[in-house]
Amino acid sequence: MIAEDDVAMRNFLAEALTRTGHRVTPVSDAGSALDLIDTGACDLLLSDIRMPGIDGVDLARRARESIPDLPVLFVTGFAGDAWSAPDLMGDRTKVLAKPFYLWDLLRQVAKLLGR
Repeated sequence: MIAEDDVAMRNFLAEALTRTGHRVTPVSDAGSALDLIDTGACDLLLSDIRMPGIDGVDLARRARESIPDLPVLFVTGFAGDAWSAPDLMGDRTKVLAKPFYLWDLLRQVAKLLGR
């Protein structure tokens, strides 16, 4: 799942992951993401950190209440915000700072999914 409020970035991420064989569900806000996560149909959460309403860090915390081992990849221009959440950091959470290389995104996704 991709939770990204910027339409162009959301579309870019969805296209890149779809072209490499991933099934992608893009959403524009954390509330929509949580509705889908509660169904249990999510293998990875790729989220921006700064979004209106619920931010990506809080989204990840809430998502892990439903799916405790859910891998999380933050793609953000504010990487320091993720490091202020030590409870989320670990081998199941990665942070990719914008701007980033597409190959790095794909590598991080593969790593988190165990591929």
